[in-house]
Amino acid sequence: MKRNTFGILMAMALCAPAVSLVSCSLDDNDDKYKTDEEWQRQNMDYYAEQLERKNADGTPYYEHIIPQWDENASVLIHYYTRGTTGLPSPMLTSTVDVKYRGHLINDVAFDSSYLATTYGDSIFRTSLSNVIAGWQIALSNMHPGDSVELVIPAQQAYNTTATGKVPANSTLIFDMKFVDIVSYEVPAPR
Repeated sequence: MKRNTFGILMAMALCAPAVSLVSCSLDDNDDKYKTDEEWQRQNMDYYAEQLERKNADGTPYYEHIIPQWDENASVLIHYYTRGTTGLPSPMLTSTVDVKYRGHLINDVAFDSSYLATTYGDSIFRTSLSNVIAGWQIALSNMHPGDSVELVIPAQQAYNTTATGKVPANSTLIFDMKFVDIVSYEVPAPR
């Protein structure tokens, strides 16, 4: 009988740290969830604040762009310089050259074309169909030569998915220069 009691006590002693690790890990997940929830709230609040932001003369700082194809989507654009409005805006099938820097609402940088040299000095070349919805909305409302500050809510960025240095539910901010439309492809008629 003493031998069984000793075995049970030993098993309990060995299991106690494992139970406490599981317990700590659940608490850590709760804290992470609270942190993620707080980050999401901060990002939503930031976008709402920027939507209401005004210039000194009381006019909106950002142009609120809602695409025709999705009335629930939007981005905010502040034009630093305007390109040639006589030039076409790209379509989703177009290939464009842009220069950009991206950062989060806490000013943490997550990406920049200024590290690229493939297509020339700091150029990022892409088809609009290959980028996040926020870029599609913005670029389809821009002309070559436009320089903008672009604010994209999480829903038009990576939404609830974390990617690279971007946490889930992140509002993204870009300083972007639309350099050129490399290929303006018109979809084939159906």
